[in-house]
Amino acid sequence: MNEKIDQIRLLLTTLENELENDQGKEFSKNFNVLELPSIVSSIVDFLHPLLTQYEISIYWYLFNKSIVKTGEQYARASTRSMSSIAKSTFKTSAGLSCQGTQKSINSMIEKEVLSSVGDTTKAGTLYKVCIPDEIPICKELMKAQILEEEQSINLETELDFYNIAENRLKIFERDGYKCHYCIKQLTRFSASLDHIQPVSKGGDNSFSNLITACLHCNSERGNKPVMDYVISRAERKQTTLFEE
Repeated sequence: MNEKIDQIRLLLTTLENELENDQGKEFSKNFNVLELPSIVSSIVDFLHPLLTQYEISIYWYLFNKSIVKTGEQYARASTRSMSSIAKSTFKTSAGLSCQGTQKSINSMIEKEVLSSVGDTTKAGTLYKVCIPDEIPICKELMKAQILEEEQSINLETELDFYNIAENRLKIFERDGYKCHYCIKQLTRFSASLDHIQPVSKGGDNSFSNLITACLHCNSERGNKPVMDYVISRAERKQTTLFEE
């Protein structure tokens, strides 16, 4: 175990020395193993559609060599080593040519999927492997998806505004803490919620199906239709005034 730890420390020290300036060191990011499923999922969803098959193959090779194996975003690789990936991945009789490999690398650099961050040595070039959260075009796709998901969910109809305390307050605030029937000023302690369409008749707990009511009016109405109760209240009030 100690020997493995020493090897990892040596590898990280060597990698750190290869990052020649402080700016490069700032880009270094450790990835917790628990983050990997989320990162892999975002790569498949947002990065794959932007890459060719060869670029995908090279990207995963560098991803495995860097983030998976070292927890860092940096990997040194040669064009020759990456050209052999095509042969093992696509089972072609010959690997991708060095020229073709370099073309794929240049394309990914242009898309900001990879960036060259060190000199080229016999062991190859040091690359930074970017993840979708850092790639501009992927970030735009991710924002678009979030916006689409938000628009597809109607919170006023799908959330429970009756049983969840913080949502109940939104109804009270909308109605100014006044009873819908008698217009009595209420507080959060004396206000109650009344279903416009009773639950027993198919009503739900949506924003638009709830109104603020005092306990007396809520109890008196029961499950009568709202308009029937409002009319009956008005008639009683008129009768009372006439008698007076």
